[in-house]
Amino acid sequence: MEDLYGWLVSFFAVVALVVVVIYQLMCLADLEFDYINPYDSASRINAVTLPEFIGQGVLLLFYLLTGHWVMALLCVPYLYYNVTLYTRKQHLVDVTEIYNMLKWEKKKRLFKLGYLVLLLFLSLFWLIYSALDDHEE
Repeated sequence: MEDLYGWLVSFFAVVALVVVVIYQLMCLADLEFDYINPYDSASRINAVTLPEFIGQGVLLLFYLLTGHWVMALLCVPYLYYNVTLYTRKQHLVDVTEIYNMLKWEKKKRLFKLGYLVLLLFLSLFWLIYSALDDHEE
């Protein structure tokens, strides 16, 4: 039963990360269509960037502590990319360059979203599998 709870926590953690990335994409789309000014868009994106990075790290640590090695290995490239951005101080969106980097920023977040959707489907699969496995016993 504890495995089922572990997958349930994992599922909701990945959903939270997906919501954060979608929020960032919405801020960029609002900026592209001129619904929001660059300062507000950059400040909103920058406010959720560090929690996204921390959430991804906590998720990897959770997978390691619960013994889900394959899912932990799948989280490593995403976390490595986030750590690389943070150490190079490229993790924040610059207000003065946001229009020039708009396509690149959207592309980055769409790639992150695709990666997280893959993790979400795998987490959902293992959640259902462990629920059915607990039901049979």
